[in-house]
Amino acid sequence: MTRARARHILVSTEAECLELKSKLEQGAEFESLAKQHSTCPSGQRGGDLGEFGPGQMVKEFDQVVFNEAVGVVHGPVKTQFGYHLLEITSRD
Repeated sequence: MTRARARHILVSTEAECLELKSKLEQGAEFESLAKQHSTCPSGQRGGDLGEFGPGQMVKEFDQVVFNEAVGVVHGPVKTQFGYHLLEITSRD
């Protein structure tokens, strides 16, 4: 079974999500931005979600995490919780 590890930043608006993505593209550290801005408890761990398999996260996460490029920040990804920036850190 495929397994992946990812981290994310969760915010309430698409505008804030896009602003944070811009900061990442300008060299900001993902972990620091997650700790400062993410509304998810994982923010305190730099956004780390740990390792998981298909179906363990919401559908929108699975679509990105199990199909898109590893090591790239994806998003904004809209879910019932808000807007996410997702980075797949590994997948096998």
